[in-house]
Amino acid sequence: MLCTRLTNARILTMDPDHPVAHDLGIWRGRIVGLDEAVTSLPAREVVDLQGATVLPGFIDSHVHLAWAGLKADTPSIAPCQRIEDVLAVIEEAAARKGEPGAWVDVAGYDQRALGRHLTAAEIDRVSQGRKIFLMHDSGHACVVNSAVLDILPAEVPHQDGFLAESAMTAVRRLRLPYSQEELADAIERAGRGCLAEGITACAEAGIGGGLLGHSPVELGAYQLLRDRGRLPLRVQLMAAGDTLRPRAAHRDDGIPRALDLGLRTGFGDDWLSLGALKIYTDGGMMARTAALTEPYEGMSHTGQFQDEPERIADLVVDGHLAGWQLAVHAIGDRAADLALDALERAQRLRPRPTARHRVEHAGLIRPDQLPRFARLGVSAVVQPNFLRYFGDDYADVMGERRAPWMYRGRGFLDHGVTLVGSSDRPVTDGSPLRAIQFMVERASTSGRAIGPDEAVTVDEALHAYTVAGAYACHWDDSAGSLTPGKRADLVVLGDDPRTVETSRIGDIEVVATYVDGRTEPVKE
Repeated sequence: MLCTRLTNARILTMDPDHPVAHDLGIWRGRIVGLDEAVTSLPAREVVDLQGATVLPGFIDSHVHLAWAGLKADTPSIAPCQRIEDVLAVIEEAAARKGEPGAWVDVAGYDQRALGRHLTAAEIDRVSQGRKIFLMHDSGHACVVNSAVLDILPAEVPHQDGFLAESAMTAVRRLRLPYSQEELADAIERAGRGCLAEGITACAEAGIGGGLLGHSPVELGAYQLLRDRGRLPLRVQLMAAGDTLRPRAAHRDDGIPRALDLGLRTGFGDDWLSLGALKIYTDGGMMARTAALTEPYEGMSHTGQFQDEPERIADLVVDGHLAGWQLAVHAIGDRAADLALDALERAQRLRPRPTARHRVEHAGLIRPDQLPRFARLGVSAVVQPNFLRYFGDDYADVMGERRAPWMYRGRGFLDHGVTLVGSSDRPVTDGSPLRAIQFMVERASTSGRAIGPDEAVTVDEALHAYTVAGAYACHWDDSAGSLTPGKRADLVVLGDDPRTVETSRIGDIEVVATYVDGRTEPVKE
């Protein structure tokens, strides 16, 4: 007897051997058959979907759940556009902290809305003796007041309280760690937001260190949720590259650096596992720290690397030698050169053709770099909603010649590169459907065309958030398509993305999300 049979549906399986179905059978969290194979079987529950569209659950291959959950519960200065309004929010947040010297976190900081960066002196006027930390929306910078600068090591550079990349990391080390209970609550909160958008699995892009780690024992927060049955969706964890340490392994192992006990990609179960090793090369476009080969339009600088290029490259190689899949953050084209050079060197030293290394973001990729992605078998994990919401600004700072190279779609596919969709939540909107709409129409919210030649078809965009997402996370044997034997992870939509007007894709209703064959209706 089946546990559940879904019937009277338009099921887009993403499986070329059986692309469309009307009935789907579920038993113990797995798909056991489609159409005639299950139509006549008894089931404990029969769900008539009344013609709704069913797809494999979306996979968001690059998120920050802990940060997203914490941000949702943090005072925010968005969408303030005047310095006075920002300071008023900070003053109110500081007043809510009872004890002098307490840390006050404020979210939503983006200097573009203000026309310039805040200064420590301005924040001092309203900080009431508290330590103020304003996280930049990009996750690559912050602004702090003098109470924080006073305890910061003297060698850490800043510009009137503005700190970017590794300098921001130095500030965060003063504030951390959060408790596992606090992180668990934040992760659950963000995970439920993912479910409401049809996401059934995601890859958490860097825990335990790096720019966005929240605790040296951060994995324990996820395990806490798993043990208590509170993990809303499947999560693959990327360990931050700086969590690797020199280990005295046997010389025949050829492992120069590793996590404790030699843990690496693949450890865990269907709900919680270790994924890639996350390694940063550069910053971000929003903070103007992505590393470019030519200056930002109208500016005199080309961004920056997170560390000395040789040290970054050595970490990439050591991670590869230790058996990890690598997820290398590279937004600018100069950073992509560094990432590709290091990955090529690593594969030359120890060939691992099944490693499925990834470049995260691939925000600005020159035409000559596309064949290198293909030759190395590297996936491009892009965030289409960056251009949907920030495309006007990004196109301005890249200039007319380079703007079409941003967050490519068609260019990657035409070169045989695996194109993977993701959000980088909470940097911007996490909705896969709105991202899919952008991938097809390549238009920002203002209507501006951003690299229209990089548009893909609806089917190709859906593939990026299902089949390709599963491939990038080494889940392709159990997820990504609605195929017998795979997990019963799926999303029920109020309309078919392939038949509605492109401009309506992002507004399609998510009716229900199934994980492991179980669901609850999406609540408003």
